[in-house]
Amino acid sequence: MGYTIAEKILAQHSGKKVKAGDVAICKIDFCFGQDGTSELVIDNFYSLGKTKIFNKDKFCIVIDHSTPSPKQSISNIHQKLRTFTKKQKTFLFDAGSGVCHQVIPEAGFVLPGNLVIGADSHTCTYGALNVFSCGLGSTDIAIALASGKNWFRVPETVKIIIKGELPFGVTAKDIILHIIGQLGANGCTYQSVEFSGPVVDRLSMDGRFTISNMVVEMGAKCGLFCVDEKTRYWLKRRVKKRIKPVVADKNAHYAKIMEFDISKLTPQIAKPHSVDNVVNIDTVRNTAIDVAYLGTCTNGRLEDLIQAALILKSRQVKPGVTFVVAPASRSIYLEATKAGILELLAKAGAIILPPGCGPCVGTHAGVPADNQRVISTANRNFKGRMGNPNAFIYLGSAATVAASAVTGKLTDPRKYLTNKRK
Repeated sequence: MGYTIAEKILAQHSGKKVKAGDVAICKIDFCFGQDGTSELVIDNFYSLGKTKIFNKDKFCIVIDHSTPSPKQSISNIHQKLRTFTKKQKTFLFDAGSGVCHQVIPEAGFVLPGNLVIGADSHTCTYGALNVFSCGLGSTDIAIALASGKNWFRVPETVKIIIKGELPFGVTAKDIILHIIGQLGANGCTYQSVEFSGPVVDRLSMDGRFTISNMVVEMGAKCGLFCVDEKTRYWLKRRVKKRIKPVVADKNAHYAKIMEFDISKLTPQIAKPHSVDNVVNIDTVRNTAIDVAYLGTCTNGRLEDLIQAALILKSRQVKPGVTFVVAPASRSIYLEATKAGILELLAKAGAIILPPGCGPCVGTHAGVPADNQRVISTANRNFKGRMGNPNAFIYLGSAATVAASAVTGKLTDPRKYLTNKRK
């Protein structure tokens, strides 16, 4: 019996062959924390009696969740993080750099076949690059900082094949929302998911990052893609190292193999207050919204900003709607500025925030009022996610968010997109 991608990566990092269900102690290629979790990482690291991290080149801290700082207590935490990284001579992405799950791969810190852990639940995003990456608690990150290792129970693997023709106006966000809606929030608990199929092959890297980012919303440990020419091109622009992709064996054992034909898929919406509460846009069309949010580690990339710009070109945000845009990184911010995208969005009535998590986590910018309805490109919509448990959060694609900002209600974006494929 052959091995899955997850089994192979964990075997390579443990120095022994492992199968699903085994426990392996593995060497870590990279780990990180963000400003919401790193204070605990630092405190736990020192509580272990350690003074020096295992490898200064294999760790970073990203200040992204509350940036710029909204209050004194958080400013003090940020200073603590700056002091630690300076003392350890390790990497710091300071306020304004962007979201951890964008800036870390942009900087070339993660490569195909790597084992990466982060003190953030959406660390699974790097699976788009063929990386076994997962979120762990601050104590586990501290242990990795001290030793360069951590233990893993090797997950079972689910193979998801996405086939058919991607319909006009339907995006990777709609695909993953549809899959989560079908499988449920606990549909792949502690399992690795391998994505393949003709639709996957045609997806952009931005689209693949979106899908990997959201696998944790169906309970998965990680969401893995194979390396192809698109992956190589994306990496070639950012790293000079030789890459070593990992491919599953043809006779690998899967806990389950599922196929999704998305040929007739329409734009999808996750209704409050659960990510798996997914419906077609027609079901909720015309539901009034007060806030539209475009950004996050799920959909704050250049492709998403372009989709919004296509819809808002020659249009305006509806009066009474707050449309907030937060690019996922400084490089994306600059690219979008150079292309005139941010100017277009701002002239249409959008509020442009600095690169970072923005309203997603509800710690500062863009907290909705009681009973307001929000349409967001984020990955979670449970009560209080954006800072107010009395608000209602709907999730959708960048195109859906932009179209809804124009009309002031949940809107099918397809009629606002003019570049139909022939």
